[in-house]
Amino acid sequence: MEQERLNRLSTALRRHQIGCTPLSSSKELRGILESEIPEGSVVAFGGSMTLAETGTLELLREWDKTGRITLLDRGKPGLSPTEVDEVLRRSFFADVYLTSVNALTEDGFLYNVDGNGNRVAAMIFGPKKVLVIAGTNKLVPDREGAIERVRQIAAPQNAKRLHRDTPCTKTGHCCDCLHPERICCSYTFFGMQRDKNRMHVILIDEVLGY
Repeated sequence: MEQERLNRLSTALRRHQIGCTPLSSSKELRGILESEIPEGSVVAFGGSMTLAETGTLELLREWDKTGRITLLDRGKPGLSPTEVDEVLRRSFFADVYLTSVNALTEDGFLYNVDGNGNRVAAMIFGPKKVLVIAGTNKLVPDREGAIERVRQIAAPQNAKRLHRDTPCTKTGHCCDCLHPERICCSYTFFGMQRDKNRMHVILIDEVLGY
């Protein structure tokens, strides 16, 4: 990633009171997570291919088994829909919430589009700390670019991953549908934060997620 572009992003995020840690590789991520997630923390996470691809979910489950943290694991095998819903609700009381982002603008805005809304709701309020892990493929010039990225890339690919029968899984781009299986329901831009450094972006110079 170009240093000038990275400097511009870091400055913009910090102006919005959002922390920023750039990494050259996901191999560096474990050390950052060890420093950002204190022992004894209650930890939760939002649905994210990036968390899976970077080994973050595997690491959190390892730490949960050893007692380093208590993980509210929405993906634990055998959970009923009611139990998953309970985990999502308990996540609002977590010490640390991990997620990714659909798009990140060079002027320091985070953009997400959600179906259930639990991910963006937890990012807005509840957990004491929010760690946003993203690859540089999520970076776009501005808010218009963020919206377009979701319409052309993130939404269609996520709908296909979730086996939804929405038009975008067939056309490859958003059709502004009203399909009952639509995953695009809540649209959120995160800019200036009142709680300084509650939100922290860990930007990895790799292609990660959608």
